[in-house]
Amino acid sequence: MSTDIPGVDTTVDNGVLRVTLNRPTRMNAVTTETLDAIADAFAKHAGDAEVRAAILTGTGRAFCTGADLGGLDISGPPSSATIDAANRAAAAIRAFPRPVIGAVNGPAAGVGVSLALACDLTIATESSYFLLAFTKVGLMPDGGATALVAASIGRARALKMALLAERMPAREALTAGLIADVYPDEEFATTVDALGRRLADGPSEAFHFTKDAVNDATLVELDNAFARERSGQIDLLAAPDFHEGVAAFMEKRPAVFGRV
Repeated sequence: MSTDIPGVDTTVDNGVLRVTLNRPTRMNAVTTETLDAIADAFAKHAGDAEVRAAILTGTGRAFCTGADLGGLDISGPPSSATIDAANRAAAAIRAFPRPVIGAVNGPAAGVGVSLALACDLTIATESSYFLLAFTKVGLMPDGGATALVAASIGRARALKMALLAERMPAREALTAGLIADVYPDEEFATTVDALGRRLADGPSEAFHFTKDAVNDATLVELDNAFARERSGQIDLLAAPDFHEGVAAFMEKRPAVFGRV
């Protein structure tokens, strides 16, 4: 069975739900609609007894390069629509009752990091990297990233990623504990399929209870993070630094931020 929504492809095959970001010409940058489609896919299949594992991945060269700033209208009052959709997508992945593989097939940036880390087993290609790029446009991490990243690698590394907006290569992410494993690019698709099959053939209820126990113990601040990020992001979206950050991004130049 497969369903196609613009920007997201969803298939179920032999007990494995595969949710694929499919905007390769935009490096799988997401819109509000794309994020809602991800959330809808996981929510729709949460009660499907035939689904025993899930995979979230991307098409083409990227996993997800964050929110799509192309054509963004920032002239009006700030909207929470994309933030709310990002939070809903991350929450739906976290709440899914079966193990979810985050198959990072290329760069994961911005909210792409949140989506990847909301999964239970996050693996990546050797050529991949992780980038919290929000401060480059005068924003803060969202989609639960402030909790998801810190829960994986601790406060010091999380703040370094969030404040400096530097790439963390996949091998470094593995060493830091941000992700579960790294595989050669040419072996990645086969590895993802084999891991999905292994989970689908395993003890689903044992996986369910294990997933919930570990996540409940380590992501106790996730819901609060959603709320804090939403509040902060709304303020930042209305600030001059965001307008300058977007203009600089579009013009491919360094941003010149103001002084508070």
